[in-house]
Amino acid sequence: MRNARWRALVPEINKLERSPSGRWRALGKRVGCKSSRGFESLSLRQMEIIKDKISINDLKEKSKRLGDFVKAVVDVEKGIMAVDAEFHADLEALMLEQGSGQKYLWGINIYPEETGEAFVEFDSMINLRPGQENRSRGVESEEIRKKIIIIVNNLIER
Repeated sequence: MRNARWRALVPEINKLERSPSGRWRALGKRVGCKSSRGFESLSLRQMEIIKDKISINDLKEKSKRLGDFVKAVVDVEKGIMAVDAEFHADLEALMLEQGSGQKYLWGINIYPEETGEAFVEFDSMINLRPGQENRSRGVESEEIRKKIIIIVNNLIER
């Protein structure tokens, strides 16, 4: 195989707990990848499922880890989102474990320091869904983009 030296990065979630604020958190470690130099471990961020509200200041704090944005996955059926992971796929897996349907999950990036259209970026590999007529990393459906914006605005307290 072309990339036989590398194994896929797979999250290993040891525990799912509910925080005092009612948010779900995945606690654990990230299994690293096997390379020619040996085992390399990576840390797993504290992913959260937001069902009620999260403050803009919390998002600003989380955004420092990736530079200036927070990765999120929004469930357009349930009106909830998961935030704070290195990969959208990790958030997607967390949402699927909590009973979300794959076709309702969409990956976005949130830029807490921005306003208007620059606040949310529709860009994620999990959005590639030819079977749902979405052939790009963005969200091609205007209707779904509007739902995502409404959900994000309802869940983020400014």
